[in-house]
Amino acid sequence: MSAETLETTPNAPPRANAAPTQATSLLLVSFAAVYILWGSTFFAIRMGIESFPPLVLAGLRHISVGLVFYPVFRRVGGERPTLKQWRTAIVTGVLLLLCGNGTVSWAENVIPSGIAALLVATVTLWMVLVDWLRPGGLRPAPRVLASLVLGFAGMALLVGPKHLGGTERVDPLGALALVLASLAWAIGSIYSKHHPIPKSAMLGVAMQMVAGGTALLLVAAISGEYRELHLAQVTLRSWLALGYLAVFGSALGFSAYVYILKRGTAAHVATYAFVNPVVALFLGWLLGGEALTLRTILASAVILTAVILVITMPHKDPMEADEAIPAPGEA
Repeated sequence: MSAETLETTPNAPPRANAAPTQATSLLLVSFAAVYILWGSTFFAIRMGIESFPPLVLAGLRHISVGLVFYPVFRRVGGERPTLKQWRTAIVTGVLLLLCGNGTVSWAENVIPSGIAALLVATVTLWMVLVDWLRPGGLRPAPRVLASLVLGFAGMALLVGPKHLGGTERVDPLGALALVLASLAWAIGSIYSKHHPIPKSAMLGVAMQMVAGGTALLLVAAISGEYRELHLAQVTLRSWLALGYLAVFGSALGFSAYVYILKRGTAAHVATYAFVNPVVALFLGWLLGGEALTLRTILASAVILTAVILVITMPHKDPMEADEAIPAPGEA
């Protein structure tokens, strides 16, 4: 063996292990991004709607990212979306972003951001029901049915009785709006799984953002929100919130989510569904002065237990993530 061989041989194993180590580190960073960035979007929405009308805020956020992402991923992948794929993007964009995210933005006028995140987490339960009720749907296992009952009991706990533990209940209209938003997100997600979508996950996300962002801005115009928008009165805090939602919540958050989908298991990906509400509740309490009452703590425990029961099922179920579906828990 030559001196050169003796010198280079000890360095070979580290070079061979460098790629797996980097991939693992990137995967951990991606999980941290999805957990923290998406969990923080609920508080950022609350700051944004202090000066922006809710649908305008959501529309500007999504259309800006969609218009940047679409040409980039259209060129990178070389894929030309079909009319059927655009139809899927329009339907899911309306359901996910207009009916889902737009309603969340509106509801945070009357619902604390942490509670909003908690109610949005119930999309996991709605997806089970929607997939069951569709033609040829999958009947939930007894454990999942029990989690549905538990989850809806948690939601009922938030809106009544009125003075549980000396605390007021959550605004019933706002809570109902968030429940319907979660249902719309579940329908849109299941629809996307069974209709034509692009091979590129990020191209599909971009198309949904363009379609959903356009729908949000159109409905904002019809509802008269532009009359309430006075750019000179928009605070720096709200501008920063809009920028944060677009760059960190959508662009970086979705990129990290898609990377996790390709590198991790469905069970690991689904953990965001109960981590995001915990992050949102903590940030709302720490930065926004949102009270963590006995009612909130009890309802959180009940709802998140139900979510965990669903996403930890040992077999493939309708909650397994699809690469072209934005994560339900993301606001």
